[in-house]
Amino acid sequence: MKVILFGASGMVGAGVLRECLLDPTVEQVLSVGRRPLGRSDPKLRELCLPDVADLSGVEDRLGGYDACFFCLGVSSAGMSEAEYRRVTHDLTLSVAGTLARRNPSMTFVYVSGVGTDSSEKGRSMWARVKGQTENDLLRLPFKATFMFRPGIIRPKHGIRSRTRIYRVLYVVLLPVVLLAAAIVPNSITTTESVGRAMIRVARHGFATAWLYSRDINRLAAESG
Repeated sequence: MKVILFGASGMVGAGVLRECLLDPTVEQVLSVGRRPLGRSDPKLRELCLPDVADLSGVEDRLGGYDACFFCLGVSSAGMSEAEYRRVTHDLTLSVAGTLARRNPSMTFVYVSGVGTDSSEKGRSMWARVKGQTENDLLRLPFKATFMFRPGIIRPKHGIRSRTRIYRVLYVVLLPVVLLAAAIVPNSITTTESVGRAMIRVARHGFATAWLYSRDINRLAAESG
């Protein structure tokens, strides 16, 4: 399986990249981002672009892939709805539209979030925008499209968030997170589980287009 990965420099994307490089069923990973990852692996290829929303100059290099794991995302804190829509909805659909043309048999996996509003009419701005993004992705002619809606994601294997406030919160709240994981395990997942579950749904599919932490954890466990 050949995979295109967006967002490998972020916390979730770094976890997904790790699992892809470790998985023997993944033949190649093409990371698309704004800056080099600073690592090397026989499976890893990189495309560094000033604007990842504009793939017109590299479109001929994006064919022949089986799956796209789209892990790009930003916090909506301090952003207007128009700004958040541009970097969340518009960028994602621009990328996905290009990939759908080049790879009609591709499986597209999008990292969304628990609480996403599929009606696009709720009071929460980020949830409406994520909901519209999901809905528009589902209309594209991919072989299959899946929305990962995790709640809390615990980083593993030394992976850290690039956002300082998130790094602080992970340290401060770690005891609470670990306790919640023990009491209500399906409310929390990990970067490792997200990566393993993405590979599994790309290879075998899933019963629904929307996967929550409990689904992610189960698929990760089944992947061994």
